[in-house]
Amino acid sequence: MNSIQNSTIIALATSSGVGAIAVIRLSGKDSIKIVNQFFQSKYGDKDLTKVKSHTIHLGNIIDDNRIIDEVLVSIFKNPHSYTGENVVEINCHGSVYIQQEIIQLFIKNG
Repeated sequence: MNSIQNSTIIALATSSGVGAIAVIRLSGKDSIKIVNQFFQSKYGDKDLTKVKSHTIHLGNIIDDNRIIDEVLVSIFKNPHSYTGENVVEINCHGSVYIQQEIIQLFIKNG
């Protein structure tokens, strides 16, 4: 199988630029696992790989003990997502800086 078909992709799902909220979408087999590495729930330990599909979780995206942003993370598990793959949507604050920090964190680590 082609490695491109097994890749996890990430993109800004809302229009680029400043807004109140931005949505960053990851899609691919490892998308939930990748986000789980940097997600810290507001309600104790939560393993995103073990939550039910079509659920939303409040927490922070953390890089090296530094909070990047408070986010809502939506989990859609295959095959019941609109791509047929695992999909994660991260609703973050709409600052271009925050958007890029989150996107670059996941590109660098997954």
